[in-house]
Formats: sequence, C-alpha cells, structure tokens
Amino acid sequence: MERHDAPTGPVRPRQPADFEALYAGVPPWDIGRPQPAFLELAQAGGLRGRVLDVGCGTGEHALMAAGIGLEATGIDVAPAAIAIAERKARERGLTARVLVWNALELVSLNEQFDTVLDCGLFHIFEDDDRPRFVHSLGAVVPAGGSYHMLCFSDRQPGDWGPRRVTQDEIRASFAVGWRVDSIDSATIDITIDPHGARAWRTAISRA
Repeated sequence: MERHDAPTGPVRPRQPADFEALYAGVPPWDIGRPQPAFLELAQAGGLRGRVLDVGCGTGEHALMAAGIGLEATGIDVAPAAIAIAERKARERGLTARVLVWNALELVSLNEQFDTVLDCGLFHIFEDDDRPRFVHSLGAVVPAGGSYHMLCFSDRQPGDWGPRRVTQDEIRASFAVGWRVDSIDSATIDITIDPHGARAWRTAISRA
C-alpha cells in the first residue's frame, strides 16, 4: 500500500452529522478489526466485567469483548456506524448491544460498567467538552473501574486528522476522581497510512 505522508485535508468531525456523513464511505479509523493495542489488552486479560465501547464506530472493540465472553455495549452518534455494527454482530454470531448514543450523555444510560474502551473519541473534544466527557464517564464507571483510551499523540507530525493530545492534557483532564495508571506510546492503525499514527495508550482507574 502506498504511504500517504501528507494526507490532504484535516478529518476533524465534531457534530453527529459530520460522523454520519463520513460513514457514506470508509472513515480513516474504520480498519475492520480491533486496534492492535486494544487486542493486546484483551489478550492480556485487561478487560473485565461489563464493557462499554464509547465512540464504537462499526463495533470492532465491543465485538472483541463479546468474543471473549464479556457483556459488551457500544455507543456511537452515527446511526450508519451502529447499523454496520449490528450487521457484523449477526454475521459473526456474537451478542453485543450497540446503541445510537452521545458519549456526553452517559448518565442517561443509568448503568455501570467495569471497563470502558475509547479509541479515538477523547481527541475529538475541544476544551469545553473534555470536562463534560470526563463527568459523563464518571457517572457510569464505579470506583475501581477502568478506562482505556487511545488518542492521537502530540508526537504525530503534520496537522491533518484529529487534534493532538499531550500527556499533560490527559493528566489534567483526569486529575479529580481518577488515577492515571499509565500513559505509553502506541500506534493507531488507519486506512490512509500503513505506518499508522502515533498515539497514547492510557490506562486510568476510577478512584
């Protein structure tokens, strides 16, 4: 596959309609399989209990959790993505609940989850939405629960794609009510570059 060192134009959707429009084709993040960093996490036994995949897209991580026998839920604001996730579940014979839902309104689910997965959601939020998202997470993750996140790193060159995130920004966002257990360099696989994008893999626990 040809490498695109300078993809043309940013991909920075923020509104539900933006994401829905991207699923008319194949968004750069929709690689058709779990991200290697999350697959490694699952294989190491890092997923437990009830699992929530926020910004689940076409459902690969929710289905990954279901495939190892966990109760899995995926949410996304794009109905087109959820429809694809439902089809994948049927085709693979897996039981996973996928819902059209806004990650800023998790409190309305009125449920608790032991593990939350986030691949590429946190980095779409602007400064004003980050506290709302963290507060939303806090409503569904009990003490001792885990939040695992993959986001674009500030070490990723160029200005295409989503906002870059620093380690300090992650730590500041989760400074109250959470414990940042680890932030490691990782890669997010994308369809437009076989080398992927530089990312942070973060493990955070609810205090």
